[in-house]
Amino acid sequence: MTVNLAICDLGISVTGKPFAIVSFFSHRWVFGWSVCQLYGWVSFFFGCGSLITMTVVSLDRYFKICHLRYGTWLKRSHVFTSLFFVWVYASFWATLPAVGVGNYAPEPFGTTCTLDWWLAQASLRGKVFVLSIFFFCLLLPTTVIVFAYTKIIAKVKSSAEEVAQFDTRNQNTHILEIKLTKVAMLICAGFLIAWIPYAVVAIWSAFGRPDSVPIEISVIPTLLAKSSPMYNPIIYQLVDYKFPCCRQGKPLQKSNSKIYTISTYRRSLPSVEESGGRNE
Repeated sequence: MTVNLAICDLGISVTGKPFAIVSFFSHRWVFGWSVCQLYGWVSFFFGCGSLITMTVVSLDRYFKICHLRYGTWLKRSHVFTSLFFVWVYASFWATLPAVGVGNYAPEPFGTTCTLDWWLAQASLRGKVFVLSIFFFCLLLPTTVIVFAYTKIIAKVKSSAEEVAQFDTRNQNTHILEIKLTKVAMLICAGFLIAWIPYAVVAIWSAFGRPDSVPIEISVIPTLLAKSSPMYNPIIYQLVDYKFPCCRQGKPLQKSNSKIYTISTYRRSLPSVEESGGRNE
C-alpha cells in the first residue's frame, strides 16, 4: 500500500507538473484543449487514487489496532484486492468527466486544468455531478479516515495496561504497529491539509459566488494542493521509522539461528595445531 501511494505521488509529479510549470512561466495554458483534458484526468486520477489508498491504509490500521481478530485475518491477497479496488474507483470517477458526465476545464487563472466546478451554476445535472464528486471523492474517504484514527487513538489510550501484560515479542509487534499508524496518520493529515482549502474554494465556486474569490487568492489553494505529493517522502524520512531487522549492527537471523559468517565460524573453531596438541 505504501508503494501504491508512492506510485500515485510519482504519477502526479511526472505526468502533471511539467505541463503546469511551462504554463506558469508562459502565464497561460499553452498545450491545447486535448492536453488540458488529459492533464485534468491524470491529476484527478492519481489524486483520487492517493486519497483512496490512504483510506484503505487507515482501515488496515484500524483493524490491526482495534480488532486484532480481523487484523490477523488480513492477508496479502486482501491487500492486492483492495488496491485493485482503489484503481477501479479512481478510474471510474476520473473518467466520468472525460465521457461527458461533467467536464475538465482551465482554472480561473488559466495555467492549469481541473474539474469544471462551474457546471453546478449552469444546470441541475451539473449540481448532481459536483456533489457526487465532492461526496464520494472527498467527504466519504475523509470521514472514514477520521473515524478510523479517532478509534485508534481511543483504543491506544484505553489499552495501555493491557499491552504492558504482553510478552516481549507481542509488545515489540504492538510498538511497531503504533509506529506504522503514526506515519499513516501524518501522511493523511498532510494530504487533507493540502487539499481541503482547494475543496472549499471549489465548492464555493460551484454553489456560491465565483467572482467573490479573487483570482490571485484562488491560486494559493491550487498550489498547496499540487504540492501534496512532496510531503510523503519528507514524512517517511523525518519520522523515526526503523524496523528492527534493518538497524545497523543487528543480525537478520534470529538469536538461535545456526547461520554464521565465515570469519566468525573460523574464529569459533580451534586450529589444527591446537587440536593436535590437546589430543597428544
